Amino acid sequence: MSTQVASGAVRSEPAARPARPPAVTVLVLLLFILLGAAVIAVTIGAAGIPFSRMLSALGLIAPVEPALLARDQLVLWSIRIPRIVLTSLIGAMLAVSGAIMQGLFRNPLADPALVGVSSGGAFAAAAAIVYTDSQYGQSIKFLQFELLPVAAFFGSLVTTFILYRIASRGGRTSVAIFLLSGLAIAAIANAGLGLLIFISDDRQLRDISFWLLGSVAGATWSKAAVIGPIAFLALSAVLWVSRDLDLLVLGEAEAFHSGVNVQRLKTISIIAVSALTGAAVSVAGVIGFVGIVVPHVLRLAVGPGHRLLMPAAAILGAALMVVADTFARTLAAPAEVPIGILTAAIGAPFFLAIVLRQRSAIGL
Repeated sequence: MSTQVASGAVRSEPAARPARPPAVTVLVLLLFILLGAAVIAVTIGAAGIPFSRMLSALGLIAPVEPALLARDQLVLWSIRIPRIVLTSLIGAMLAVSGAIMQGLFRNPLADPALVGVSSGGAFAAAAAIVYTDSQYGQSIKFLQFELLPVAAFFGSLVTTFILYRIASRGGRTSVAIFLLSGLAIAAIANAGLGLLIFISDDRQLRDISFWLLGSVAGATWSKAAVIGPIAFLALSAVLWVSRDLDLLVLGEAEAFHSGVNVQRLKTISIIAVSALTGAAVSVAGVIGFVGIVVPHVLRLAVGPGHRLLMPAAAILGAALMVVADTFARTLAAPAEVPIGILTAAIGAPFFLAIVLRQRSAIGL
């Protein structure tokens, strides 16, 4: 009898969970990873800048080679640093968008591309390319590069507005209807993209393909300045509702009885995802899988709490994109590999691994 009690006591003891590091430690470690990736990205490229010359160009030490100082400063401040800043912002926005959607849908497979925002922005950008190259748009052809991000951003906003109107009724928003509507609108946008590709000439087709594959080759300070405030406002809103997202994991009814305004939480989350994804698409094209990989890895490392997950996802997403962009610039130098190819090469096997893990969990 005592043996049975003892064995029962042993069986009832919960399995010991590995201790997770403190939040400050995690964030500091991720910041060092981002800083290391940025330093490597600065020094590597078609116009290489060794570490000692980089410090000279930044004014931290006396010039090592005065003859190259002006050239290094031009490359650093006009090309490399704006590109790193823009790439970091894009990675942070896409990673946080994925974390929000996974918390909102309570599904690790959720991704911003599912709601059709990326497809809507890509369709608008492709339409701008075809129109400005046609006989009807010759008068504004010189503004093509300026119109692309504007068109993509407004395409994302229009898609968000349509989705929200479809999914909202009587002051309530259905997440399921929002997701299904997003899939339908993504299919419509992809059909429009197919039509534009069919009627485009070779040069237009190349521009559209490059946009759809994703690239930050045209990074400038002005583009970073445009999406920077959007990223700041959306991330601030998400941190404000991070506790509510934690409670939503328990279910909508449980979250409501815990004092969460579920409708307001859905509205804020949907708008934040749309703004973050639309802003990223507007300057870099379609870049996938960042929103799946980064939050999932961090949930395994730091836990599901959104108060830590959101800033950690922003930092790790920025670091991942900086690393991917560095490879994109160097793998086929002096040409550039579209960054969307590299993120897909990393993210698609990871996505498949998550699907297989989910299948095993339900016994299939």
